[in-house]
Amino acid sequence: MILTIILLLIGLAILVSGAEALVAGASSVSKKAGVPQIVIGLTIVAFGTSAPELIVNIFSALKGMTDLALGNIIGSNIANILLVLGASALIVDLKVQKNTTWKEIPFAALAVLAVFAMANDKILDNGIINVLTRIDGLVLIGFFAIFMYYVFELFRQGNGNAEQEEIKVYSTFVSILLIIGGLLFLFFGGKLLVNQAVILAKLAGLSEMLIGLTVVAVGTSLPELATSIIAAKKGRADLAIGNIVGSNIFNIFWILGLTSAIRPIPISNGANFDILICLMATAILFLAMFIGKKHKLEKWQGGLFLFTYIIYLVYLIQRG
Repeated sequence: MILTIILLLIGLAILVSGAEALVAGASSVSKKAGVPQIVIGLTIVAFGTSAPELIVNIFSALKGMTDLALGNIIGSNIANILLVLGASALIVDLKVQKNTTWKEIPFAALAVLAVFAMANDKILDNGIINVLTRIDGLVLIGFFAIFMYYVFELFRQGNGNAEQEEIKVYSTFVSILLIIGGLLFLFFGGKLLVNQAVILAKLAGLSEMLIGLTVVAVGTSLPELATSIIAAKKGRADLAIGNIVGSNIFNIFWILGLTSAIRPIPISNGANFDILICLMATAILFLAMFIGKKHKLEKWQGGLFLFTYIIYLVYLIQRG
């Protein structure tokens, strides 16, 4: 079992490294081609930082491990809010832009509500089983297209909050090498991680959902954790929440939508609870904007977020 855990962590490291290399190479090529920096940030960087979740879910869907795929997305979104934002807020109070408070956080809540509604065919539509169908997946992707239109309009009007750090430009050879290497790392890292997750679940008698909600979810959230903490340390605290909320919307509408379009995702017993926890975390984030300092996530709130996440992990472990 120890070897399996080590291989899983190695797969995770390869996966995250592949995403970073792909983003660096693709951004370099785009910058040399004269693509505006903001467009690079909204497309290549945004898709690249979500690549770990996407690759894990595609492999999981192809292998029929739909519980792992669902757990990865819901678990990542919970970790993004309670763990990543909690840790970032402990470094510095996180100021939140008005658009994020009134539009993006509610949009993230809408994403979770949409999944909850689609995942409860038995209750809402007298269905035989609860499942995210291919049609549901296409609807989620449609929502994602609307969100991307909103984001582009936001930046076109000069109201966006994307980080304007200079993109490093490499030689054409190095850029292509980074892109190819990044894609290979994503492929093999994702495959290794999913395969070891299957073995670990069987050896330890754990459910795919638990593996997805914990180890895989936290691991694929590492890019967001690093980005938010660095942004907070640099005094760009407003980016931390904006990036996390955007990532959560991205995860559900794009990645979960694409996954269920590839293979329908049956909703296992207990999954509804985790979806509701995700909704609760999003709602708490929204309410936190009006408690204490308005439109700020304070240190004490960050500590509360982390404490809540620890309690949730303890519950997951006990649930098995």
